[in-house]
Amino acid sequence: MDFFIKWNHKLVVMFVLASAVLSNPVLTYAEQISQALEITVDTNKAAKDSQKKIDKLDEKTRQMLDAYRAAIKETESLRIYNKQLQELIASQEEEARSLEKQMRDIEQTQRKIVPLMYRMIDTLEQFVDLDVPFLPKERAERIQKLRERMRRADIPISEKYRQVLEAYQVENDYGRTIEAYRSELKMNGGIRLVDFLRIGRVALFYQTLDSYETGYWDRESGSWKVLPHSYRYALQKGLQMARKRAAPDLLTLPMPAPKDMR
Repeated sequence: MDFFIKWNHKLVVMFVLASAVLSNPVLTYAEQISQALEITVDTNKAAKDSQKKIDKLDEKTRQMLDAYRAAIKETESLRIYNKQLQELIASQEEEARSLEKQMRDIEQTQRKIVPLMYRMIDTLEQFVDLDVPFLPKERAERIQKLRERMRRADIPISEKYRQVLEAYQVENDYGRTIEAYRSELKMNGGIRLVDFLRIGRVALFYQTLDSYETGYWDRESGSWKVLPHSYRYALQKGLQMARKRAAPDLLTLPMPAPKDMR
């Protein structure tokens, strides 16, 4: 661009000089040279001004191009952000619909499971009442606590259900273990402190602390019966085994006959 302008300047100067010489032969050579130089200076100044304008236009063009590229980049960034934002909003809406459905399902489940838990507790209580009367206070308190927790709003339904199942599991475990414990025995209008031996749910025996009297729970009559003195030693041994103070061994104790299921 600079080369093109300088070349034009030379042509203009030469043209002006030639025109001056040919059109005005009266002028002296010095005047011609002076006029030519003035014209040359004016022409160079005009060329410089033009070049400055061109440079300014070129700078503005570069600035506009840079701004355009920045705007394109910003637009692309905003487009990607908007797309991600739309996907996030769609995901949150889907999650909200899923949670709403789960809440409806939970409400329906609660309407069904709460009555079920009450029936389970009633059944468990009836079972304990009909079962061999071992640990009566402990088992009754467990059932009473279940009923109290069912009325509490600060305990989640899931935790209430877990505790009901846990109570069933405890009762189920009684049928696979033997246990020795000391408690009160109500018999013949009196109360005595005795040692009890529970063998699963099959049999429940007692022995006074002085080992003088030994007895068992009779399912048929629903009452306590006294055993002959010949079973005293066997029951003592059974109590020691249940307390892990003696090695497991065979016990000779009366067991109720299995019921005829026909």
